[in-house]
Amino acid sequence: MIKEYELKSLSLKGNSLFLGVISAGIGLTLILSGCGSDSSDSDTAVEKAAVAATQQVANATATAATATSSPTESTVTDAYYPKTVEDLLDREVTIVAPPDRIVALSPSALEYLYALGGVAVGRPSSARYPEAAMSVESVGTSYAPNFESILGLNPDLIIADSIIQAQPRFLEQFKGLPAPVFLAGAGSYSDVLTALERLGVVLNRNDEAQAEITRIQTSMEAAKSVLPPGASAIVLIADRDNTFYAAKNTSFVGDVMDNLGVVNPASDLPDAGPFPGFSTASIEILLSWNPDFIFTITPAPAPAPRLSTLLPSIPPMRGLSAVQSGSILELPLEIALQAPGPRVDQLVKLIVESLAQ
Repeated sequence: MIKEYELKSLSLKGNSLFLGVISAGIGLTLILSGCGSDSSDSDTAVEKAAVAATQQVANATATAATATSSPTESTVTDAYYPKTVEDLLDREVTIVAPPDRIVALSPSALEYLYALGGVAVGRPSSARYPEAAMSVESVGTSYAPNFESILGLNPDLIIADSIIQAQPRFLEQFKGLPAPVFLAGAGSYSDVLTALERLGVVLNRNDEAQAEITRIQTSMEAAKSVLPPGASAIVLIADRDNTFYAAKNTSFVGDVMDNLGVVNPASDLPDAGPFPGFSTASIEILLSWNPDFIFTITPAPAPAPRLSTLLPSIPPMRGLSAVQSGSILELPLEIALQAPGPRVDQLVKLIVESLAQ
């Protein structure tokens, strides 16, 4: 903000300039008048000099007015930075200037950026959304970023993933990068809201962040209002050996169900298996749970068969109420497991529409 003494100084400078131009104009007029005769040429010269002096006065006045006017949008933007913000690992990250060249290192990070109206110059090769980012240069996968490619893009901000890239090996590599690294992922529903809020501060897009948060929260509250009380559901993944894993409430999709009020029989199981937040679930334990609904996730890309179509073909599973009633739904891999983030409202909608039938 321009201080009061600065405004007074500008005002005095403007007045001095104004008086100086007037004096110069009057002096010029007198000189021209004294040197000339009554001829039309002399009159014309005097008139031109007077006009010129008047124009100089107008220009000086405009300059002084501009100097004392409100700060421009550019000035306001520049004044916003530097800004220090805690990322989702509670690391303090300082952004010195408005980020212009931003690299996202995970699908979730990329979606956060574009949800807030930002644009990336680099993205992970595994990202499939949004469409507007698919032409952006890839910088390796989320689990194996290509740091040479990242440096080649000359970034001034890197958005990494607080879930995938929270390991010490990544954090050590991030320390050597010339740009600030802000970690934002989604291990839970609340993580999505927090990431949007904090990235809004980082990018000076607080209004856009609040709009996204409000949209998601509104979707969650609307879903809760139509969900039947006491509905039970499980989320299953199977590996290549046909071992089943059920989502606990510590997984992203399990946490979303918990926020909706869905009863999850797998919530108290110990972690087990290759999927964080999931636990091994034998057919015997699945039969003992006998949930109202079964959601499935298939990590393998098409044309691999979907788990939702395979369950009914397993003889013991045919005794489950969900199998008998056809209450099985395949959840999209991206929004449920691979790229949790701002599209969580779509996940909420799928879960609730299925359970409310």
